[in-house]
Amino acid sequence: MKNIVLGLSLLMGIISSAQSTHSIRGTVKDFNNGETLLGATVFLKGTTIGTITNAYGFYSLTAAEGTYTLVVSYMGYKELTREITLNKDQLINVEIEESSEQLEEVVIVAEESEQVSIKSPETGVSKLKAGTIKQMPAVLGEVDVIKSIQMLPGVTNGGEGTGGFNVRGGAVDQNLVLLDEAIIYNTSHFFGFFSVFNTDAIKDVKLYKGDIPAKFGGRISSVLDVHQKDGNSKHFAATGGIGTITSRLALEGPLFSDKGSFLVAGRTSYAHLFMKGIEDLKDDKISFYDLNLKTNYNLNANNRIFLSGYFGRDVFDLDNIVKNQYGNASGNLRWNHVFNDKLFSNLSLIYSKYDYQIELEFAELDWIADIKNYNLKYDFGYYLNDKIRIDFGASGILYGLNPGEVKPTSETSPINYLKLEQKRAFESGLYVSAEHQLTNRLTAQYGLRYSRFNRLGGQFVTDYVNNQPVIYNSELDIYEEGDASGETYYSKNESIATFNNLEPRLGLAYQLNESSSIKASYTKSSQYMHLLSNTSAVTPVDVWTPSGKYIKPQLSNQYALGYYKNFKNNMFSMELETYYKSIDNRIDYVDGSDLIGTNTIETEILNGEARAYGVELLLRKNKGKFTGWFAYTLSKSEQRTLGGNAGGPGINGGKWYNTPYDRTHDFSLTGSYKLDDKWRFSSNLVYQTGRPITNPDGQYQYEGLSIGSYSDRNESRLPAYHRLDVSAILTPKNKHNRRWTGEWVFGIYNVYNRKNAASISFSQNQDTGNNEATRIAIFGIIPSVTYNFKF
Repeated sequence: MKNIVLGLSLLMGIISSAQSTHSIRGTVKDFNNGETLLGATVFLKGTTIGTITNAYGFYSLTAAEGTYTLVVSYMGYKELTREITLNKDQLINVEIEESSEQLEEVVIVAEESEQVSIKSPETGVSKLKAGTIKQMPAVLGEVDVIKSIQMLPGVTNGGEGTGGFNVRGGAVDQNLVLLDEAIIYNTSHFFGFFSVFNTDAIKDVKLYKGDIPAKFGGRISSVLDVHQKDGNSKHFAATGGIGTITSRLALEGPLFSDKGSFLVAGRTSYAHLFMKGIEDLKDDKISFYDLNLKTNYNLNANNRIFLSGYFGRDVFDLDNIVKNQYGNASGNLRWNHVFNDKLFSNLSLIYSKYDYQIELEFAELDWIADIKNYNLKYDFGYYLNDKIRIDFGASGILYGLNPGEVKPTSETSPINYLKLEQKRAFESGLYVSAEHQLTNRLTAQYGLRYSRFNRLGGQFVTDYVNNQPVIYNSELDIYEEGDASGETYYSKNESIATFNNLEPRLGLAYQLNESSSIKASYTKSSQYMHLLSNTSAVTPVDVWTPSGKYIKPQLSNQYALGYYKNFKNNMFSMELETYYKSIDNRIDYVDGSDLIGTNTIETEILNGEARAYGVELLLRKNKGKFTGWFAYTLSKSEQRTLGGNAGGPGINGGKWYNTPYDRTHDFSLTGSYKLDDKWRFSSNLVYQTGRPITNPDGQYQYEGLSIGSYSDRNESRLPAYHRLDVSAILTPKNKHNRRWTGEWVFGIYNVYNRKNAASISFSQNQDTGNNEATRIAIFGIIPSVTYNFKF
């Protein structure tokens, strides 16, 4: 009886306590255009009660009855304060004004609130947002998202002429890139010089390279989460630019009697027009385009619907001999719903597709392939109290992969029609995570993700003797295709293979004082989709394949520890992080592998392991006429591939060797100086250790032919990569306060015309018989002029 009475007393105490507290909820928006603001800080002055807005600008606070000062802040905006009397649950929507009017663009900035950056348990997270001070030179007149994040510590590129990016020694396919929640499989245009992200259409960007939240799954290195603008809900507006290579135009405005808004943004290139004036290039064509679409409608205070889409394509035609085109398409129908003052939800139905085509006139063949997926996800955010916020949800992705279809283009073609086996898979996930303020100094972010991957049937799968798709030939010292013993057909309602993984996530932040903290994190993640490529960068002919009977999912464990410090009233800041990452089941390719046009890709690969570790330093100056940062990374990325079931020594005798993404030293220096109201100048200097490659180290003669012998894999390196970019921005005085504003952007990419090596080829001079090494460089110095406008 005493226990019952004690329990009832405790319950009544809890109820009584709950009755004396109330909640505030709402959204934070831009005063000028009605855009919701992600990461805005909302807190009650004089208390430890505070939060930041989610991806849709939503916030919720709970506090005891009383009178408070509500404070809303966001970097680049005027701080808003409002006196409130908390005597009941309330809906308080807030609009805040920019501190200065500027042309909108994407830039790297400090955390939206330095106080939040110190307290937040996130490690290895960088935010980018629109409409703030320019921090980087515009390349060919455009500020680019991918180029921007490559200036951060721990993020590198694959070299000139490559797309994508590498994070902490990981491969390109290990990055989950999302545009309005839709997966983007290829992020590059124009040989990697531009990304698929049109900055006129982008609202905010967040890169997770360490502590990846439990709501994200399917990749093991990073998540790049990009959100498009919702569209101006206050008035019609247009932004754009006319440049040397590209032109852009974005239109936005209110819809449905101001209950919604729309955004339409397009970008196209016209480099091929300049080629017509060059005799050797007049029949060549290189072009791309982007189209971004978005609209939304407020059903009522608690329900909002969004519809967004992206379409982009590249076309490359070399004198009608080689034609290549590829592109992404995506769409997302999303429903935001507020259940009550504490519970928020987002339901999304998403479609993504990436397709690529190559037509070889001399071979009289046409090769096409694609990957597409349908994704249904439901996410919830529950604001339990002022100390705990809980996120949970579920998702399911259905994949359809067409590895390739080869068609003859004429009746005389020697090519026979070939259609590779279609592949299907289903990936699902459940997650729960919490951000928990344990004490005034210690905050934790912990969660668990359960992922399940089902390789679906509907195809034939080759069987091998002793279940060995690859075997080692000791006499020739090479790996060969295993002996096939037959085929097994799996119907569409059968599973070829099934995988399950638990993925815990943990982040801790301990605040040493008001200006510094230490953080630690652990992330376990799984990746079931693999990009098959024996080059170092994304190319249009790369092939995606799912895990299955012979290809296991990649499993990663990453540990990170960091120290964070603000100086002189947040004028300067420092972030110092170290990390260690291990990966199981990282595939590598046997010598002489052929990844294109085969149904038995498992005969070309071996399973191995990888590891990456390093130290990252980021120093920033955040205020004043001169702003900028210095980023430096000292790192190592290695792989080891043993023979396994195939036997033999493996790759490089089973020793650890450099991955193609290993860059020992990587530093960048970025600065921006505002001379006056008319002129701004910016520049960046980049240096990276050369990318690992495999070079010949000798030769021998065989039947009159000179045959090269090669060193161990990735034992050599390209020359170091470095370049300097500069830009000057002229903003003419706005006469009579016209709505039209414009600016001229003058830029020089690679000022001192560094011929950075994209690759080195080795051959024998037919005239002299001497061996020659030829450095192939794609871009030298490139000047540009662009006029950007807004009205």
